[in-house]
Amino acid sequence: MRAVQRVVPAPAELGLQLIGVPEGADLTLDLRLESVSEGVLVSGTVSGEVTGECARCLADIGESLTVNIQELFAYADSATDETTDEDEVGRLQDDMIDLEPTLRDAVVLALPVNPLCREDCPGLCSECGARWDDLPEDHSHEQIDPRWAKLGKLTGSSGPDEPAEPAP
Repeated sequence: MRAVQRVVPAPAELGLQLIGVPEGADLTLDLRLESVSEGVLVSGTVSGEVTGECARCLADIGESLTVNIQELFAYADSATDETTDEDEVGRLQDDMIDLEPTLRDAVVLALPVNPLCREDCPGLCSECGARWDDLPEDHSHEQIDPRWAKLGKLTGSSGPDEPAEPAP
């Protein structure tokens, strides 16, 4: 067994549309490499900072992420190498292990599809597009549907743009 601790730059496009690890950001690898009969078993954790924006209010998000990884990299000419497809199990190539696909799978699967700045984020006002958190509590947009405007005239009430007419 061999323990490996390294800080490496994040590869490009490590994330989803709204959240991910910025390219070149530091990723901390804390791994254990074990030689097993069929290859090298890599297990451990990957830690880094993810950034993005809230899916509801578009506020910036920054948080830490730690994911566990465990992957077997098969020796050339091993039974595992011969009985599995190329994309099922990683392969040792010239005594080197390419961790990027394993790292990418682990990080992307751990990220939320719709990230939120907080669980109860109210989002944006559907009328003016401002963040609800930035608006006063009494914020509203009083608009009367034009299909109901004549009904308001019958009851003597008025919309915001029309003067009140007396009821007959």
